[in-house]
Amino acid sequence: MTRVWEWNRPVTVREVLEDLQKERSIAYTTVMTVLDNLHQKGWVRREAEGRAYRYEAVSTRAAYAAALMNEAWSASDNPAAALVAFFGMMSPEQRHALRDAVRMVQVDEPAEDAEQQAPEPEEAAPAEVDEAQAAPEGAAEAGSAEGDEPGASATGNGR
Repeated sequence: MTRVWEWNRPVTVREVLEDLQKERSIAYTTVMTVLDNLHQKGWVRREAEGRAYRYEAVSTRAAYAAALMNEAWSASDNPAAALVAFFGMMSPEQRHALRDAVRMVQVDEPAEDAEQQAPEPEEAAPAEVDEAQAAPEGAAEAGSAEGDEPGASATGNGR
């Protein structure tokens, strides 16, 4: 599969064979059998071209890797522990890639998921200011420090 993914286009047995032979000696029939087995398993599709076939990957390498990870994770009797152990095995570069991937998924969340989340503090600040100004003296929000501006958070990051 690696060779088929690397070509990133439909390939013949001969092309894969010549590519593999740069590294080791291998028979044409071996490559043909492997590609036929991959076709029977549904990993590649093939199209006749003269007396030969051109083989093309059914899914990307990334989709295949994701399916493997999902299968392994689903097989765990404690998925959370499996994830923690997996994250512990990651290099700093892999953890960075994971953070980027999580950000991309969060950006692509459907609108209905976003509606279920609490509003951002900046969105809530104007309503808090109006309520604080309309409330009688001494009825300001609990936890506000003296001298805080209305709507400011306890961390000083309001606005």
